[in-house]
Amino acid sequence: MAALLDASGIVKHFPVGKGLILSRLGGTVKAVDGVSLQVEEGKTLGLVGESGCGKSTLARLMLRLIKADKGEVMFDGRDILKLPNKELQSVRRSMQIIFQDPYASLNPRMTVGAIVMEPMVIHKDGSKEERRHRAIELIRLVGLQPEHFTRYPHEFSGGQRQRIGVARALALNPRLIICDEPVSALDVSIQAQILNLLKELQGEFNLTYIFIAHDLSVVRHISDEVAVMYLGKIVERAEHELLYSSPKHPYTVALMSAVPLPDPVKERERQRIILEGDVPSPIDPPTGCRFHTRCWKKQDICAEEEPPLEEKAPGHLAACHFPENV
Repeated sequence: MAALLDASGIVKHFPVGKGLILSRLGGTVKAVDGVSLQVEEGKTLGLVGESGCGKSTLARLMLRLIKADKGEVMFDGRDILKLPNKELQSVRRSMQIIFQDPYASLNPRMTVGAIVMEPMVIHKDGSKEERRHRAIELIRLVGLQPEHFTRYPHEFSGGQRQRIGVARALALNPRLIICDEPVSALDVSIQAQILNLLKELQGEFNLTYIFIAHDLSVVRHISDEVAVMYLGKIVERAEHELLYSSPKHPYTVALMSAVPLPDPVKERERQRIILEGDVPSPIDPPTGCRFHTRCWKKQDICAEEEPPLEEKAPGHLAACHFPENV
């Protein structure tokens, strides 16, 4: 099946400022450094990694909320990075985002109804009455009540606010929704409710998701494929069951060891891998494999030659000279 979204060679470097302290550092922050990924229509790609690895920046690059330095993002056969603004606006109807913070992502001066109708107003979609009916329908769809239409965000809990964000993302009948850590600020029980809601909506509307998170158990619940990101690069990608049962990259193995198991006996028996050192600075990333400074399998070649992201097993890509389970 052809990919709905096909991003290749995406690069984004941010120049370091010239303040009294920062001027000593110089150089650029290599936030995203040559990332390629594809998502099939109706599927969910989970994107995981530590804070600061470039996940959210990549999401904004794929939506062209931030301008990329290099690369292309093909959405339904068109490179959105090269589209003029008029054409880009029409494409953005099909590409929406759910933000991480349910408190900061909603305008506190707008009612719930106005927030959900805002995309329809911007895109001149329907009459005023049609927008109102559509907004009430979406509010019901995400598990809220019609009377919430006239209320303000401060009157809702975090989980309810995130439901409002989901309703807003659905307003224009998108094909792709980027979920930028949509449950990380919520309680565990509320996380499950939002995840189940997203899965139900995907089945009903054939939505395609890119689901960004740092919690591997959350990603496993919702994703068809998983890509692991480290310091601006994709280091492993596979179908979720394949990746969870047989991770190839040492970084993924370390992440997996931190996921708690529901079986207390197995949890006590297994060995937790504690990575040494801190994540290197994206201003001056290590040569060769970027993970080699924290890797227990490193050899001389790891510091000298960057490993390509290539197939280590059928359908399983990893960027490692000495992969696990091979």
